[in-house]
Amino acid sequence: MRAGSVSTAAALAVAPPRSWRPARHCPEAEYLAFLNGQDIHPGYRGSKLRRYRAFMDAWPSMTDWFAAPLVERVGRLPGEPHTAPSFPISFYARPYLLFLALRGYIAFDYPWMLGAGQLRVVDPATEMGIDLGTTALIEEAIALGYAPGSARQAMNWTVSRIALHAGLSRAEHITEEHIAGALEAVRLFSEREDLHRFYPSVQNYRDNASKQWVTHLHQLQVVLFHRGQVATQPRKLMPSWKPPMELPPRMLAVAQKWLAARKLTDAPSTVDKLELAVRVFGNWLGENHPGITTFADVTRDHCLGWIGHIAEAPTERTGKPLGAMSRIQRISGLSQFFRDTAIWQYADVPGYTLIGAGDAPKFPQKVPRFIPDHELDKLMPVIDAMACPFQRAALLVARWSGARRTEIQRLPIDCLDRYPDGTPRLRLSGRKTYKERVVPLHEDAAEALQKLIDLRRHAPERPFTDERTGEEIRYLFMSHGKLLSTYYLFETSIQDACKAVGLVRPGGRDGTGRGTVSAHRFRHTVGTQLAERGAKLHTIMKVLGHTSVSMALVYAQVSDQEVLRDYRAVLGPGATIAGPAAEELRSGTLPDTSIDWLKTNFFKTELELGRCLRLPAEGPCECDLYLTCAKFVTTPEYAPRLRARREVELTLARDAGERGWDREVERHRCTSERIDRLLADLGQPAHVEAEADKSSD
Repeated sequence: MRAGSVSTAAALAVAPPRSWRPARHCPEAEYLAFLNGQDIHPGYRGSKLRRYRAFMDAWPSMTDWFAAPLVERVGRLPGEPHTAPSFPISFYARPYLLFLALRGYIAFDYPWMLGAGQLRVVDPATEMGIDLGTTALIEEAIALGYAPGSARQAMNWTVSRIALHAGLSRAEHITEEHIAGALEAVRLFSEREDLHRFYPSVQNYRDNASKQWVTHLHQLQVVLFHRGQVATQPRKLMPSWKPPMELPPRMLAVAQKWLAARKLTDAPSTVDKLELAVRVFGNWLGENHPGITTFADVTRDHCLGWIGHIAEAPTERTGKPLGAMSRIQRISGLSQFFRDTAIWQYADVPGYTLIGAGDAPKFPQKVPRFIPDHELDKLMPVIDAMACPFQRAALLVARWSGARRTEIQRLPIDCLDRYPDGTPRLRLSGRKTYKERVVPLHEDAAEALQKLIDLRRHAPERPFTDERTGEEIRYLFMSHGKLLSTYYLFETSIQDACKAVGLVRPGGRDGTGRGTVSAHRFRHTVGTQLAERGAKLHTIMKVLGHTSVSMALVYAQVSDQEVLRDYRAVLGPGATIAGPAAEELRSGTLPDTSIDWLKTNFFKTELELGRCLRLPAEGPCECDLYLTCAKFVTTPEYAPRLRARREVELTLARDAGERGWDREVERHRCTSERIDRLLADLGQPAHVEAEADKSSD
């Protein structure tokens, strides 16, 4: 049987609270004094007393009550009326049980509190003279931007549950461990065998109650962070419903040690992908090679067998095999595991890399998809008119800077200034490359950013600590005390804009269609426009934050529009052309297969002074004098180059004449005469003024 591991948060959720002491009843006189001090109807007071005594008779030992099945302890199950609970003794004794917890006689377990549903704790605590500190938390949450109703519900729910479990008397005593324990308890509750007694299904619980509780706990963490009570920056994380990693003990120890090391330097999302790779490989080994109990016994054949499996086996979610990118990520993750553990000299591992990049499928490199001008003309007015200043500023910055979405999301409040000439300048952190950069910014984007800066300048928030640099930063795109998600800033906003202008394709979750433009395509658009308008390669790299020339070269290739212009200049109707191949093109004697090849490979045929229309079937060209080649063709676009080459040939002819090299003189003059004929056929003069020729080049 495979062994798993229990996290610290899980231990907190299932173990007794820190202030644990034996559960016990309070003296009857103490509870009677509390009831007599309440301003309630005598009949209601008598009813509470009878229910208290019935509970005492049924459960003289509180330890026995805690050991009873959860369904019996909760008392009333969903759908049952108050007047007919399944276990009335426990249900009607809830006021007494809360009294015991608030007085410190017992500490509730999370399953009971999660299964019991609504528990009014703050009111009886107030009647007992206990201030849990929720009022101050609610006021601080409202100051951060939360709605009063939401803040009240979240603070009352979280503080009361944590206090009743951990034996705390004030919200000021809540720590990150308490919040982590509550979050883990929410996750573990979904794994109970009796969950169906409280919720229709596991999915119903995860989609409804657990989401609400996690949201409450996250809001508490936000408020506690900004008051300085907890150190971890607020980040809403839904519980991970995946089961713990199951591997033989020696393999599990190595995997956990490796993942802990990767967490020190890698982003959480990267660690998740690495963990998934080892997890699925371990599951496959357990099913197909159960005798393997240590990674040292794993061979390359095992890895290749797993690679073949993930390429063919259907997944549970889609019923189809994994796509190429998912397979690349998993193979890369497992390769990283073997490589790291070998370099770090771990025990119980092969000690060398079993698989590499060559074992992963090749992923096609696609040309970046920029946004055409006619689509930009439709989108930009809608973006500029967006009501949310965060979404509007984020999309405008994406449009005019080409920055990555995470770089925009984490812009600091002081990200904007100006060059000496007044041009706006944007400072980007370089989240992906770890290299900060400064880029010029369009005035429209700068104006939207400045409005947001003015709005956020005096927000009552604590600075965040950048996990990579340790720098204290006040981020710009924040609301309710936390970073806004890239999904809200970009995905939802650009989809709304696309639908508003009709740039949609069929499908989408709501059936109304999905936008054809993504926010990331703004980045491709900036890169393409820079390349088309003659920006230097270094400029493209600087603006887009590329670390290698090959990344920027994607945009520096000949664009579709340039290929189209050149193609029409030679093969289009009525094109002005010259050269030995000109007549063949004009007469239309080229076969369709040749035309199809030229359409596909046209941008590859360019020479210094024109183009070579030699087809692959004709074999390689062995003639350097391509001006006389039957496959050479040129257009007026090359006239400046032809004239420059003509001057070079005449200069060389004169030099050869001075040296007495008659054959060289003849050769250079023949070349210049051929160029004269080409220029004449193109209707171009053989000689123009230097400045005019230079400007036309």
